[in-house]
Amino acid sequence: MSATQSQNLPVWVQKREKVIANSIDNEWRGGNPPDYSESNQGLASESQANHEMGSLEAIVENLVRTFELEASFKTNPQQWLSVVQDKFRMSSNGGEEFTAEDVSAAGTYNLFIGETEQYKASEENFQSSGRLFRSAFPKGFLWEVLEVYSSPPNVTFKWRHWGTFNGPYKDYAPTGEVVEIIGMSIARVTDDLKIINVEHYFDNSQFFAKLTSGGKHGSEDKSVWAIIKRFFFGREKQQTSPQLSTSCPFKKLAAGFNSSN
Repeated sequence: MSATQSQNLPVWVQKREKVIANSIDNEWRGGNPPDYSESNQGLASESQANHEMGSLEAIVENLVRTFELEASFKTNPQQWLSVVQDKFRMSSNGGEEFTAEDVSAAGTYNLFIGETEQYKASEENFQSSGRLFRSAFPKGFLWEVLEVYSSPPNVTFKWRHWGTFNGPYKDYAPTGEVVEIIGMSIARVTDDLKIINVEHYFDNSQFFAKLTSGGKHGSEDKSVWAIIKRFFFGREKQQTSPQLSTSCPFKKLAAGFNSSN
């Protein structure tokens, strides 16, 4: 498909900036539409898949990104371009189905993740859930389509949701590593490519295991290497004394093991 042909596609399967430009007089959270400039930079440098403009993969990717934009920032579901408002349903891992109004009220994270040991949707609202992941991923929590397996009206696709864990998640310390979820979705769409319903399937256990792997702030790491590091690093900072210089260096290490049991 040529660039000219792709521009003739519905606006909701084009770039998010085009969607925003065509969302005149819409009701936005905070009063203004979002700025995706930093997110676009991250996508350009970190995406694993770069789809040709107008390809089925690019169309599916743009459609889901438009839905995310509208669910996150347009407060009135009747103004969402990406879905059939009175029919739309979303579910995760075969669970409860939610309407566009449900998504708008609770937020995509709460309905997408639900109840887990490390994240409890019942304890979060739209605003707090957004803050949690903006805090953990200050450079953005990015999303891309990896592969598309079937074409409309029933579109099956594999996706990746990722970010660099540079900020705290709740009271867990950041590790600086890239953390991701890989999943699959099945979306039923209309002839003009609006979402009627979408089912998401994924396992987020590894994702949350990495978000909590840095340990809680203020907690002391009692692993073998942490004990050795604290012993020698602390020893460098102390003033040398006759007693310290003649004592066995592993005596303090052994005491560390005993105190951790």
